[in-house]
Amino acid sequence: MKTLKTFLRQECRISARTMTVIKYTGGSITVNGRELRAHDSVHSGEKVKICLPREHNNIEPVKGKLDILYEDDHLLIINKPADMPVHPTKIHQLDTLANIVSYYQQNRGEDYTFRALNRLDKDTSGCVILVKDRIAYSLVKPTVRKTYIAVCEGFIKESGTVNAPIALSHDSKIKRCISDQGAEALTHYQPLQYGNGHTLCELWLDTGRTHQIRCHMSSIGYPLAGDDLYGGSLQRIGRQALHCQKVTLIHPVTHETLHITTDIPKEFYGIINEG
Repeated sequence: MKTLKTFLRQECRISARTMTVIKYTGGSITVNGRELRAHDSVHSGEKVKICLPREHNNIEPVKGKLDILYEDDHLLIINKPADMPVHPTKIHQLDTLANIVSYYQQNRGEDYTFRALNRLDKDTSGCVILVKDRIAYSLVKPTVRKTYIAVCEGFIKESGTVNAPIALSHDSKIKRCISDQGAEALTHYQPLQYGNGHTLCELWLDTGRTHQIRCHMSSIGYPLAGDDLYGGSLQRIGRQALHCQKVTLIHPVTHETLHITTDIPKEFYGIINEG
């Protein structure tokens, strides 16, 4: 026997805040057909049913192309191109992934909040995971593993790990730096191919700090090609050569492990192979 609150938190990963939102915005949580309070008891064999409140997407819809890698009632995984922000900002209000997804779901008669589980920089391409409801989001988030591909300047001979805390640079609102006062950050890298003074690398993270890969690789002398913010050259590519190439996650309903993979951008091979 457990309280409803404990059961939902431990077994369904539903936070107290989410329970409150469900209760007071039109949803319901019932056990064997009767609505219970958070501190009421539930027993083995009883059926718990969660009805989510209706959500609304208030982002301006804009027609555009989506490269959809996977979709069902709970998830939408997209291969985002470079030069596209994920969320609207003051200077990018109608040219974002969120705007195009809003148009896409409007045409399908759907209406859900835009929830990007991973937020890529505007010029970083690759997998973006969107979750269509708040409960699925809480279930999926701790299971996600991401693999990146980057082109770094210099010859990286062997695999390694950068373990260095990252903080906002004191003289910038954007740039990050290595600092003892920063947040813990751990990046693993493995060289795949070398050519033209550059190394194609696979990278994966134990933490998810802003600009983590860009800052870490620059700090050990291998900035990303095209990443002039962190010391990379724009000579061979006009944006940071970083791509979220693969995501692995456990489906929130079926519990199936999903492996979603994209092609490595051709321009990355061009840097390595061009004469």
